[in-house]
Amino acid sequence: AEMASARLSGTENRLVSLPLSRIRVIMKSSPEVSSINQDALFLTAKATELFVQYLATYSYKHGRGKEKNALTYTDLSHTAEECETFQFLADILPKKILASKYLKMLEKEKRDGEVREDNDEGEEEEDEDKA
Repeated sequence: AEMASARLSGTENRLVSLPLSRIRVIMKSSPEVSSINQDALFLTAKATELFVQYLATYSYKHGRGKEKNALTYTDLSHTAEECETFQFLADILPKKILASKYLKMLEKEKRDGEVREDNDEGEEEEDEDKA
């Protein structure tokens, strides 16, 4: 009854900072979702808000935020990489690297891939010789 009264009186907006209309659009973008109960919408918004708050607080405390009195993208990406709880965000919050460094990494991966393929072929030939 408390949720219903909050909804009717319009105090719901004060309980959640995120815009419910945007949350509804995101939820409806999922093909499995046909209709969204108002309470489910509210709880999803509140849970999202609490999660973002937790991620930001954790990243600030464990990053360089304290030194600079600011939360940076680097703090967030470090948290996604280092903290098991947030590792599912690693693809969404990748470490920032210079384009030149990225291109070098791609070249190295390509070279390593070619080397590995050569080694595999070599091993197969040895096996044939033994047989």
